[in-house]
Amino acid sequence: MHSPSVSVGPVGASASRERFLVLPIVILILAQMGTTGDNGALSLAASALTTDLGATTSEIQLANMIYPLVGGAFMIAGGLLGTIFGWARTFRAGALVCALGEAVLAFSPNMVVFIWVGRVLVGLGASLLVPSVLGMIPLLYQGHNRMVAFGCIGAASGLSAVLPLILGVVMEAAGMRPTFLVLGAYFFVVATLSLRLPHAANTREKLPFDGVGVALAALGLFLVLVGLSSISSWGLVEPFEGCPFTVFGISPALPAVACGIVVLAVLVRVERGVEEKNGIALLPSSFLKTPQVLAGLTANALMFFFMGAQSILMAPYLQLVAGWSPIDVGTISIVTGIPTFALSLGIPKLAPHANPRHVIQAGYVAMALALGVMALSVTLDGANAAGVYLGALLAGVGAGTVASHASNVVAAALPERDASQSGGIQSTMRNVGQAVGVALLGAVLLFGITNTVRSGVAADLSLSPEVHEEVSDMSVNLGSNEEFEQQIKDIPLSSAEREKLVKLDAQARFDSTRAAYAVGGVIVLLGLATTPLITTFEKGGHAAA
Repeated sequence: MHSPSVSVGPVGASASRERFLVLPIVILILAQMGTTGDNGALSLAASALTTDLGATTSEIQLANMIYPLVGGAFMIAGGLLGTIFGWARTFRAGALVCALGEAVLAFSPNMVVFIWVGRVLVGLGASLLVPSVLGMIPLLYQGHNRMVAFGCIGAASGLSAVLPLILGVVMEAAGMRPTFLVLGAYFFVVATLSLRLPHAANTREKLPFDGVGVALAALGLFLVLVGLSSISSWGLVEPFEGCPFTVFGISPALPAVACGIVVLAVLVRVERGVEEKNGIALLPSSFLKTPQVLAGLTANALMFFFMGAQSILMAPYLQLVAGWSPIDVGTISIVTGIPTFALSLGIPKLAPHANPRHVIQAGYVAMALALGVMALSVTLDGANAAGVYLGALLAGVGAGTVASHASNVVAAALPERDASQSGGIQSTMRNVGQAVGVALLGAVLLFGITNTVRSGVAADLSLSPEVHEEVSDMSVNLGSNEEFEQQIKDIPLSSAEREKLVKLDAQARFDSTRAAYAVGGVIVLLGLATTPLITTFEKGGHAAA
């Protein structure tokens, strides 16, 4: 079976651009739904991972983060590979690698294989697949059609809400392993459908592969994200018990972040020389010199930071503390998905002349408000269902509003080839945003629970010295009262002491969860400071005042 003979290039006939290509956008939407749905499946599997593979909260956090970590580290490279070898080829390869990764997840015997083989493979597949989705749009669609196409991809995040509900039913009926097999089959179908993608002539010359740039980008992003994600298990400054090594006597988490930032700074300087020599680079200078591009990339990062916040704060709390089933949590995704879909697609279609600056500003406010409502829905022993659903609805409103313009404001401010290559950079920012959301807010949550319990015990002189000593070295996971009682079962305690510790833990997880939501809300609102940089609406035009 061969690809259709339709060829769309950056300087193709205008007639081919006036017609909106339906089949390609459907295939791209299915791919985007799959990559988003994979994160939803993992959120649903929190209880199953604990039961079937003995996962701790830290391991669930790492499983959530490893996909955007690997994806974020290699998606810039994926964008360059698509530019060199063709987007359809990288798209197909990415879908097949994702299918393989899901199969590994389904058959994982333990969390080591689950995280370091399955999740890594899915991340690598996504690093090829997602940039291809965003990279093909500037080549296949122009003008208003391009804005609508980007809106469709944003809407795919809303449509993907259907997948967690379906997967929740599968998980409830058959378990975690068949659920990941279903996802693997889904990605294989997407790979097969990619044979129907039109050929997009994205280059007229043989371009060199920037191996040094890829290595620097992967190493720098990996160090930053690993450092952030390890704060809760290694410690911020003082190393925790179990920290693998120290750097001059302190936790290696912050030194890893600092080294990563230095490597990324070297990357910027190296790429400047590569672009002058070859005319193309992993990180084109236009991305760093164009204010609107920086604002658009920030919007992409914050949108997925917000999604990362939901995946590490809402779903685990509802399942591990409140006892909600995978189907219950899947239902929440529908409440979020409907407004995400409606606004991502509806704003570009129904309000084509809306000022993207004001649209994105409204989205930031809605996302911050959603996090505030979610924080207030948390209770000591569970969650208020009405608050959870209201927060989920507002989350969809915020994410859909930002998604409607986030990608297009980047593409509109760049030259044609850079606009196509921007798929890799945008995808990297999305994954970095999601990984930072999971890592930073997960650290606030787990670090907060552990320190609050420790300080509460240290301040309570009625507890025995043995209890003080045991708890001072303990790392406390997010979980129900019963799970915490299991964690402290080997500590010699009186009934009164046990009851006091359980109450301390309940208050600690309540306070820490709310604090993590508050930190997330503040970070999202900081994005408002970048929106004045958005001035261009589409190629050759400007936003309305």
